[in-house]
Formats: sequence, structure tokens, C-alpha cells
Amino acid sequence: MPGSRDADAIAIVGGGPAGALAAASLAQADRRVFLFDEKLAWEKPCGGGLTHKALEHWPFLRQAVVDRNWVTECELIAPSGHRVSFPLAHPIAIFSRCVLNGLLLDRAARCGAEIIRDRIVGLERTANHWQIRSRRSSWKVAYVLIAAGARNPFRRRLCQPLPPQDLMITAGYYIPGRSSVMRIQFLANVHGYVWLFPRTDHLSAGICGRMQQNSAAKLRKILERSLASFDLDYKNCAFYSHLLPSPRAETLHALAVSGDGWAMVGDAAGLVDPLTGEGLYYAMYSAELLSQALVNHQPDRYPDLLRQHCLPGLELAAKMSDRFYAGRWMGESVLERTIQFTTRSPSFRRLMSELFDGTEPYLNLRRRIYRTLPAMLFESLVSRCGGRAGRTATAPIAAG
Repeated sequence: MPGSRDADAIAIVGGGPAGALAAASLAQADRRVFLFDEKLAWEKPCGGGLTHKALEHWPFLRQAVVDRNWVTECELIAPSGHRVSFPLAHPIAIFSRCVLNGLLLDRAARCGAEIIRDRIVGLERTANHWQIRSRRSSWKVAYVLIAAGARNPFRRRLCQPLPPQDLMITAGYYIPGRSSVMRIQFLANVHGYVWLFPRTDHLSAGICGRMQQNSAAKLRKILERSLASFDLDYKNCAFYSHLLPSPRAETLHALAVSGDGWAMVGDAAGLVDPLTGEGLYYAMYSAELLSQALVNHQPDRYPDLLRQHCLPGLELAAKMSDRFYAGRWMGESVLERTIQFTTRSPSFRRLMSELFDGTEPYLNLRRRIYRTLPAMLFESLVSRCGGRAGRTATAPIAAG
């Protein structure tokens, strides 16, 4: 409780999915855990999508009796306005972040973690423990786990903050509506995309782009043009803006995630897919890996576990990202070619479905593309020369 002193305790700063999952895992292993968050379960701007990969890894998220929306179809839209829809082999569960955080925090509390609604304002390291201070009290703990987002105030205290080159800006609206289709619209000259993720009673409609190239105001204008093209009324809806990590390959390769008596997980550690912006899976997985290391009394193993299980795929995604958003292939932008191949090639369409539901890892992607490229080219050529799919699967819309 506030004011208690426990030299063997672990303090978790941040009550999002990463912090809450770590709190539950550590408390289940009979570790004394204090989780601090001044807001606890609250609505957050990101989509809240959990892929089949995540639901298989943490089945309690599938089984929980809470509101979520099951998305069964994806629509991709090229900068030119051409679009393609395809079914997902495995539905994606899209949660309100308030609901998801509440579920994970309740689970942590049931496991024995002490949830404290307060803001941590100071960390001081002594010879063998941390003294942490909130606005109302202080605690003496053995270990500090930071799960408080990409620009938390403690990152500068513990290691180097992420520079603008490794951050993206998100901006968006909550718009009333229901759907079972998620939409992603790629944009010319923007390293990012517009998304429409349908939750249970509203759409999370947003845009992301690299911080170095964009401002929130610029992205907001682009988003509003796109929403108008979808006939979505955003004018009386709540607006948000947020920063997310989008690390370069060299940043991931040299990533500092832990030190003497401390570690970071999720967004705080910079563990977000630089190609898609997906963060929930990596937030929770990093929390799980750190918890394993702490339970086994081997906290120094955490960076090695990340290098084994997470970082190779993220580094490959970072290398692919520039080529995907700004590269050209066969005389056309990669974005346009992606939509064309998805439209015309059943083999490529299956590949895209598996990428979106998380069952096709990046490390297998290049090998699979090379193996199936002849079939994809043949299917695309047949469709272009009069195949039925080529005449019906695309339709132009106004680009954002």
C-alpha cells in the first residue's frame, strides 16, 4: 500500500497492456508488485487490434467475457484510390483500449498485484534499491519496470530518449459507427497510412506518419480529407494526437532496454513494428519475456530474450519500411503494386491475409515471396488480360 517499504518489491510504472501483463505474471510467481498509473483504464487512440497470433499466445484474451469487435475483412486502398478487399483467414479482435486495459488490470489485481492510482514523479537509485516518489508518498523497491509510453519522463534518466527520426505522430477521431471491415488507406508522400478500425460502438479513425516529416496539424488535414472521401462526419467527434515509436534498424540493433535494477517494455522500450505501427503484441510479449527473466532471477537475460524472440523481425520490418512506403517496383510504386498484386493474385492475397492476422512472420516473408513469385506474376497477368477478378475487385475512390 502507499507508504509501505519492501526491499524485494517490483515497481511497475504504467498500467497499459505491458505493465498490467507483467504485474499479473510476477504476482502469480509470488513477487511483491506495485503497479502505478494515474489514469488506469482509460480510452486510448490506437486501434486496439489483437491478431490471431496474439490471441493464440494469450488465450484468456479470446475467452474473456468483454466487449470487442471481430473484424473478418480488410480493405486496402492505394494512393491512386484503387482498393481491394479480402477476407481474413483468422478474425482480428478489436478492443476499446479502456476495455482491454481494464481486463488486464483486473487480472493483475486478482493475481495479487497492488494497483495504485497515482503518478510517479521521481526515481532515485541507491546502492541496492530504488526510492520512488509519487505526488503523495514514496516506496523503496528492488526493481523498477517502466511501461509508460515512448516519451515517458524516466527514459532520459535511464538511457537516451528516442530522437524524432525514431518516432511517428498519430492523430485521429472517435467516430460513431459499426462495421466488420477494417480499412487502411496508403497515401502519396507520407510514410504511414490512414486507418479505420471498427470497435464495438465506434470507429477508431486515425493517421500515422513519421515525426521528422510531419506535424500533427498536417496529418490532421490529410486525415480529414480522407474521412470526407469515406462520407464520415468527424466534426463533432473527439480528436486525439499521440506519439509512437517507429525505430530504424540501427536503433533497434543498439537498443538499450535495461540496466542496473531497471528495464523498459513495450512503447517505452521502442518495441513497435516500424512497418505497420503494431505495438500491442510487442508490448505484451516484451512484458512476458522480462517477467520470465525476473522470476528466474536472471534480469540480465532480458535483452538476450528480446534478441532471440522479437528484435530480428522488427529489424527486418524497419529495413523493409522505407522501400514499402517510398520504393518502386516494376516501374510503379511499391504501394500501388501491393494493391495490384492483392487484387489479381490469389496467392498474394493469401499472403496479405496471413500478414494481417499475424500468422506469417517477416522472417519467412522474403523466402515465401521468392518461392511464389512466378505463380503471383502468372495469376496477375491472367487477371489483367481479362480475368474476372481484375474487372471487379478494384474501384477508384478519392485519395486523401
